[in-house]
Amino acid sequence: MLRIPVKKLKAGMIVSQSIYNKKGASYLVKGQPLTLQYIQRLKKIGIPAISVTSTNPNFKLMPPSDIVQETTRANAIQRVFDAFQDVENSGQLNVDTMQAVSDNILLDVIQRRENLVQLTDIRLHDTYTFAHSVNVAILSAMLGLLCHYTKQDLALLTLGALLHDLGKIKVSSKILNKTSRLNNEEFSIIQNHPMEGARRIRQMGAILPSPSLLASIAAQHHEHIDGKGYPQHLTGDQIHRFSKIVAIADVYDALTSQRPYKKAYTPSITHNIMVNVNKGQFDMELLKLFFNNVAIYPVGTLIKTIYGFGIVTKCEFGKTETPSVCIFANTEGKILPNPIRMDLSEDVPNAIEMEISGIELLHFIHELNIDPTIYLLDEQ
Repeated sequence: MLRIPVKKLKAGMIVSQSIYNKKGASYLVKGQPLTLQYIQRLKKIGIPAISVTSTNPNFKLMPPSDIVQETTRANAIQRVFDAFQDVENSGQLNVDTMQAVSDNILLDVIQRRENLVQLTDIRLHDTYTFAHSVNVAILSAMLGLLCHYTKQDLALLTLGALLHDLGKIKVSSKILNKTSRLNNEEFSIIQNHPMEGARRIRQMGAILPSPSLLASIAAQHHEHIDGKGYPQHLTGDQIHRFSKIVAIADVYDALTSQRPYKKAYTPSITHNIMVNVNKGQFDMELLKLFFNNVAIYPVGTLIKTIYGFGIVTKCEFGKTETPSVCIFANTEGKILPNPIRMDLSEDVPNAIEMEISGIELLHFIHELNIDPTIYLLDEQ
């Protein structure tokens, strides 16, 4: 999957990321071929770049399956939008709707557990909270399933993840989408959203299952294991296990999403930030388990290895740092007459030197005068 600027898109390219508006309706659905009209629309709504399966419109490569169906995700975003609007307008939450969303997400995750987490969707700035809540619920359900939680616990965890940002509904979009540094007053408002969400959940306690647990998830999802989080600076086991899971899902989705103040990081950069840069923030056993099921180098990713340049052809559970690759060029970038296919999990550690993305990716493809995704055609 290759992320390229919208201005470089061509009709016929296959989209590998869905793009949603705030009500869950999709501008584009993953796996859909681009048309000139779609490309013009992307430019008009201000999307800077999207991921496609190939830069060659003649290569009809389909993106890998994700852990939930696109219809499940889109329907969930729409229902979460409606439910949050109801809370903002009347203070009442449609619990039946939220539980139905939770159940549908959980059913997909259980039935599609063999699929790795692939690239997240793309959202417009004013749609972020709703789609983010859905993605956090999906990722939390996935991690809870890997922890072998009971179905009852999984249901509560997924519902709690859907509601974790409920406290943001009263935060001004000017603050949420501010591109410059927040001042002290604005940052204080942001830091209050976990407790505000917990307060609202407790107020609705009579209609919610396990309201105290759901409130804890909302209150604690920004706490860190080392006590440097907020709002209460809890540490270690003071933080509920469900909150530790939602915290991981929350940060992963935030880092891999485009925001007004930051670009979307690739899964490999996100993995490095969460594992190596933000040490002390997460439960490390849960974090390792999480990334065992996330495609750190999704199929189609271009990488430089100690053997030369290659394209990722396969990712497997527990081997996400060491995917299968097709080495098609030597270390100097000269095309090999006979590409070499290898499983890096059976090789020396640290065989991957870097991921090639962004402007470097386009330059690389231009210099080679070949689209490396041609080496994926045999895989499909």
